[in-house]
Amino acid sequence: MLITPGKLLAKIDSPADLRKLDRSQLPQVCNELRQFIIDNVSVYGGHFGASLGVVELSVALHYVFNTPDDQLVWDVGHQAYGHKILTGRRDDFHSNRTYGGLSGFPKRKESIYDAFGVGHSSTSISSALGMAVASALEKNYERQHIAIIGDGAMTAGLAFEGMNHAGATDSNLLIILNDNCMAIDPNVGALKEYLTDITTSQTYNKLRDEVWNILGKMSTFGKSAQEIVSKVETVMKTAILRQSNLFESLGLRYFGPIDGNDISHLTEVLKDLKNIPGPKLLHCLTVKGKGYGPAEKDQTKWHAPGIFDKITGEIQKKVYDVPQAPKYQDVFGHTLVELAEKNPRIVGVTPAMPSGSSMNIMMEAMPHRAFDVGIAEQHAVTFSAGMATRGEVVFCNIYSTFMQRAYDQVIHDVCIQELPVIFCLDRAGLVGADGPTHHGLYDIAFMRCVPNMVVASPMNEQELRNLMYTAQLDSFQSGTQAFTIRYPRGNGVMPQWKTPLKEIKIGKGRKVKEGSHIAILTLGPVGNYAVDACEILSKEGIDAAHYDMRFVKPLDEEMLHEIFTRFDRVVTIEDGCLQGGFGSAVLEFMTDNGYHSRVKRLGIPDALVEHGEPFELHHECGFDTEGITRAVRELMHVSLPMGL
Repeated sequence: MLITPGKLLAKIDSPADLRKLDRSQLPQVCNELRQFIIDNVSVYGGHFGASLGVVELSVALHYVFNTPDDQLVWDVGHQAYGHKILTGRRDDFHSNRTYGGLSGFPKRKESIYDAFGVGHSSTSISSALGMAVASALEKNYERQHIAIIGDGAMTAGLAFEGMNHAGATDSNLLIILNDNCMAIDPNVGALKEYLTDITTSQTYNKLRDEVWNILGKMSTFGKSAQEIVSKVETVMKTAILRQSNLFESLGLRYFGPIDGNDISHLTEVLKDLKNIPGPKLLHCLTVKGKGYGPAEKDQTKWHAPGIFDKITGEIQKKVYDVPQAPKYQDVFGHTLVELAEKNPRIVGVTPAMPSGSSMNIMMEAMPHRAFDVGIAEQHAVTFSAGMATRGEVVFCNIYSTFMQRAYDQVIHDVCIQELPVIFCLDRAGLVGADGPTHHGLYDIAFMRCVPNMVVASPMNEQELRNLMYTAQLDSFQSGTQAFTIRYPRGNGVMPQWKTPLKEIKIGKGRKVKEGSHIAILTLGPVGNYAVDACEILSKEGIDAAHYDMRFVKPLDEEMLHEIFTRFDRVVTIEDGCLQGGFGSAVLEFMTDNGYHSRVKRLGIPDALVEHGEPFELHHECGFDTEGITRAVRELMHVSLPMGL
């Protein structure tokens, strides 16, 4: 089902077409663009509220600036749907986030209008500044460089590092702060309070509007008038808000706040700012979900709602005849509360993902013991380490892909100091539609190489609960090791998941199935594919043994000695990178102990895996049930060298 664009939008195949329109037509373009996004996402799914909130900003930027020569960098990318539609991808937009279709984020390989690839937050200022400096080195002083960043992304240290550097340069950089008081969940922290103070000061806003009116009338008199207005406004901000302006203290000229959903005013302001040199910041107030009532009222729910009825606002939910297994994240959330009710030292930490990780369950039940620190993964880890020094039992829940941003803190602040922080890595493995920026592929490799670290992955919900229970026991907390538990996005396999909690001995795997011909070793939920594969192989006369190793560090060496003594053919399976991962650990053990079995490793190859449904990506990488049975058959027909 292809969505028909409105009359004006249908004629916009590039920003050059948009710039041919009269400014009076821009409100209609915005209405048609917003409706086109609503129509598409309601049918095909995707991120929603963020892009609706910046429709006017998307249109204004491409109308005022000469893209792609002028460079737009969209932070994160959830807000970039309008940008994609205006830059030649309108007719393919229905394929957004589907296997083989458009990426859900800006991507350099996809379009010359995507100046920088994004997915993780807070990269826009640094990358746009790099572009601005490079343009100056090329003596191209006319090119504009614009970073569009949300107020939630501003809490990350990288954003402050970029602003701090930008303020010390004379680079032609415009930072647009898209302030809607939301990331995925409501923003937290002192910066949020600071921005609220600015945006809610009636006196300041009244005078600010008058200043901008003067600027508009005086702009024809040249640069001197703009400089005078800027100086007057700076004094006004300081006097009325009774504090120095944060951004101007970093050397950025601050303008705003203005209504970011007013297309007429936006285009006026952006045209004026084009002629003001140096690094500057425009503060725009927008409404996440703008133009769609339900999304404006419940912005977290409508961040990425899935398929819905655009008329009624009813989000489509699958109806099942039998009970379904819960999401792993919900098992984590409920189990954490269950454990915290019995252990008063347990606390929870998440960097801006309380609903995505289900930490919100503990935040509601025990608000004084659960902490959302904002988009600040590095801080989340070191904050957790600080609490651990005082004997708190810290469950630090971070998506695997975002843990990459806090790796130094894991090493320096946790493991070197021998602190027993518990890292629960949600969205481990191939995550699906968000693609390569969000796949959690590398945590096995980068966690298992660090001293004082346990790395485990549960095959099902019961195992997740037991690993969490084990990690918080006094016997572990009195030790010197951190504990990483990785689990995937999506549903598990146990509808009756709330089983009694049991301790698991650190470094001990379990035998799922006896066998005599070949051994299959799995880590984590991919073991469920192996269960199905063993049944298929059994019907073909291949008797495969299945071992759920549970731990990649420490490995169950007793079990591995048994395996390599009994089997000359072994298959390892993991939802992670092959280089340095679980299979590599098994090979290292085999070599170090003088075994010579034939080993086939299944997992993520040394290549970028694009977006699609997880089952599609598992099939592509060859470790779904079909891939496992194929690998076993191939290995069974390989003759081993003489004497082995």
